[in-house]
Parts: sequence; structure tokens; C-alpha cells
Amino acid sequence: MTATPSPSPLDVVIHSGPADWWVILAGLGPLAVLIAALLAFYINWRTLKQRTTADKTTLEQKREADAQALQQKTEADSRAEWWRRTQWALDRALDEDEGTKALGLATLDVLARSELARKEELELFDIAWKNVSGDENGEPDGAVVAAGFGEVEGVNETAAGAGNSGGLPADAVDSGDYMGDNGTTYEDEAKEVGP
Repeated sequence: MTATPSPSPLDVVIHSGPADWWVILAGLGPLAVLIAALLAFYINWRTLKQRTTADKTTLEQKREADAQALQQKTEADSRAEWWRRTQWALDRALDEDEGTKALGLATLDVLARSELARKEELELFDIAWKNVSGDENGEPDGAVVAAGFGEVEGVNETAAGAGNSGGLPADAVDSGDYMGDNGTTYEDEAKEVGP
């Protein structure tokens, strides 16, 4: 057996001089990564906040625009339907049959009270009333019969007949013809349909 020499002590030398710049930079690397991550988080948070605010504003503006468009469309549709009904009533008011004429005038009276009726349409109603009543100048005292259609530039609202709350001509309301609930008369019921 051979004997092994005992280990000899090692000398360790520590330099206490200034460290090199790359050593310092290598030590600050994790801190730089942490600062960069915090800065990126802050920038992304601000961007997200701005986008959220912009999206919310855009959504509110779109809702307001949609609500306004829906209101305009609803109003336009209501006016179109009102005018379609008015045309129907005017056609009935100008009919030769007294019952049909009374139905048309009564419908015009109801339509004239609608908030959809404008000044121009009320003037048309007055013209139709003059045509139906046969008056060119209105009533004898110079006032135009408005059949309950309201005042239109100096047009006086007057009753067309005594005891007539609908503003219909007395001969149409008090005619001897029987008028059923659906506007038919005895004469209408007697008509045969078909060849």
C-alpha cells in the first residue's frame, strides 16, 4: 500500500477592485426585465382603457342613431298608413251613395283629429267637404264648414248640422237608408254576386 500525501492548502485571492461594467450589467438584467414588464403592462392597460371608453362612446352613439332612425321610420310608416286611410275615406266621401258618403265623412272626421294630420291635409279635408256639400264659398256667412277638422288659416270650425256631433251633413246622417254595422244598406244586401 502506498501512502497518499495529505492535501495542501489552497490560496484564494479576492480582488477588491472595481467590477467590470459587464458584470454590473449582468447583475441588473433581472431588474431591467421587471421594469420592462411593468412598463408594457401599464401601456397595455392604458390602451385597453382608451379602447373601452371609445367603444362605449361609439356604442352609445350607435344606439342613439338607431333609436332616432327607428323613431323616424315609425313616424314615416304611421304617416303613410294615415294617408292611405285618408285616401280611402276621401274616396268614400265623394261616392254617390249617401251611406258610403256618410261613412267616408265620419272616417275623415276621426282622421282629422289625429296628431298625424298636418295643416295641409286639413286644408284638403276642407276642400273635400266643400265638394261634398256643393258649396263653393262655404256657409252663407262666409265661414267655411270644417266638419270638425279644426281651424285652418281663418277657417271657422262649425257644426254641419244641428244635433250632429260628427260634423256630417244632416242628409247623410238622417237619410232613410238603413245602414248596418259594416256600412251596408238594404240595397247592398239585395245585390247578387256572381254570373
